[in-house]
Amino acid sequence: MRSTFSSLTLVLLTSVAAAQAQFGFFEQMFSGGGGGQQHQQQQQQQNVPSDSVHYRRQYDGLHCDKYLCPDTLACVHFPHHCPCAWPNHEDKFELAEGQRICVSRGGFAEGEAARKVQLARQGKL
Repeated sequence: MRSTFSSLTLVLLTSVAAAQAQFGFFEQMFSGGGGGQQHQQQQQQQNVPSDSVHYRRQYDGLHCDKYLCPDTLACVHFPHHCPCAWPNHEDKFELAEGQRICVSRGGFAEGEAARKVQLARQGKL
């Protein structure tokens, strides 16, 4: 009787463990990697306040003896040396008086952003 009870308990525990593993896998796969509460905590960590306190805290905590780029927080010698925030998706253009702009490449063909900047400089766009 005891060995039957032990065997039955072992089978039951194994089945429960297998079911948890199976459904845990599907839950992770379809819910983005976490349970409900964990997923909510991740979302809360990603959301930042709508005021500028977070940015100012970072900005004030940095040391730069040259020029601190306000959008990327990079320390460079001159303002027009500031990098674009998304270099894989933006082209950088230097303007007069040491300024620069970053223009989204979008779905344009190679060099299309430069052509549009040139048209804007000529007042045609």
